[in-house]
Amino acid sequence: MDFNQPVVLGRTGLKVGRLGIASGMWAPAPAIEEAFDRGCNYFTWGTFVRGRSPHMRDAIRNIAAKGRRDRLVLAMFSYAHWPSLTERLFVRGLKAAGLDYADALILGFYSRPPSRRMIDRAVRLKGKGLVRFIGVSGHKRSLFPKLAQEGIFDIFHVRYNAAHRGAETEVFPFLKADSRPGVVIFTATKWGRLLDPKKMPPGEQPLTAADCYRFVLSNPLVDVCMTGTKTLDQMRDNLKALDLGPLTADELARMRRVGDYLHGIK
Repeated sequence: MDFNQPVVLGRTGLKVGRLGIASGMWAPAPAIEEAFDRGCNYFTWGTFVRGRSPHMRDAIRNIAAKGRRDRLVLAMFSYAHWPSLTERLFVRGLKAAGLDYADALILGFYSRPPSRRMIDRAVRLKGKGLVRFIGVSGHKRSLFPKLAQEGIFDIFHVRYNAAHRGAETEVFPFLKADSRPGVVIFTATKWGRLLDPKKMPPGEQPLTAADCYRFVLSNPLVDVCMTGTKTLDQMRDNLKALDLGPLTADELARMRRVGDYLHGIK
């Protein structure tokens, strides 16, 4: 398994790099573009104002201006949960990015299936050619097997890390290989807690962000692991995960040991 090689994002057929770039930490545009040059072409960008990082907007525009829009996979998030507001914010987001369409609309933060009206509105946006695929994000793992059976959503954004490994038994086994949605993982560092020296088991060295990304990407059922940074140096540190590749058996055991300890202390 070579993390520098792209994979196919489930049934979407889109080719994506193994690390995705999130806009929430407001990484500078040069950091985002450097990651894109390394093959990290799956971007998430919020449809609400706070989630529309101006730095990612600039990076998207620069990428498009260089004739590389076809390599970019832009997934726009909506947390609105109201059909009309979702559409309005989505269209505004596209305009802000200077794009005619997004590759995916991710309906964010659901603990139960989205309403029929919400799904119908997303499908309508797809019919208009404004979005190519529809995805869903949530923390409740039991939601995803149900949605997988319905076959409506093309991409799942799932929480998974060394401390929260429930997806290994509650989500991944229920995704059929021949028609499964693309699997994108968020909170790989458990909101930074897996990196906190004060939360390590006695005598254990702190983990790095690259360790956490490698743990996620070592699972063969994962397509993309999201990363968020504030600086160019942080981005470069995170990109090291691509060159280091899958965890060894000893490294994997260490990640699980640290994850179990942190999960125990919350």
